[in-house]
Amino acid sequence: MKVRKLIVLVAAFTLLCGSVAYADSVTQKLRVLVNKKWEEGSDGVIVDNKSYISSQVVSDKLQAIVISDDKKISVFKPNVHMLTNSGNDIFAEVKKGKSIKFNTFIQVDSLKVDISALKLTIADTYGEETMIEQRKSGDSDFPDGKSDFWITMKDISYTFDQAGPYTLRLLMKPAGESSFQVVSEKTIVSR
Repeated sequence: MKVRKLIVLVAAFTLLCGSVAYADSVTQKLRVLVNKKWEEGSDGVIVDNKSYISSQVVSDKLQAIVISDDKKISVFKPNVHMLTNSGNDIFAEVKKGKSIKFNTFIQVDSLKVDISALKLTIADTYGEETMIEQRKSGDSDFPDGKSDFWITMKDISYTFDQAGPYTLRLLMKPAGESSFQVVSEKTIVSR
């Protein structure tokens, strides 16, 4: 009786280990690079010679709006341009320590999804974000239902204390979703 149990146990472990080895050879890890840059957590997998990456990688790295439900994943990539100006001067570089009053002109086209809010932030060289402005559906200056629109965000005064890159981020919240997603970034360099 003990011999029979031992044989069954050995056979079960053999099948289990063989299944794990087979599954590992079918599924291979894939390193995902966007613009020749890899970041922690952006790995994908290859299963049956097909590549799979996280929809979060698509959203974050390609600055696209990704909406997922039980049956599908929809990716929307609007065309967004941002222009910073101070008075009549367009700029993308500032002197370190200088305080500038500026606004951001935003042009959006080919937005194929309804949004319920948008916001503009600026992150300093350490990544600390400051809200510039937020608009939501129902506001008089919100582009409800439009796929193409231009917006001039309010003037702000901002001091560029440190040398290095500052990042303006335009984020949009798809209608019916709870979180904002980055759709465009612009760098202002402080020297």
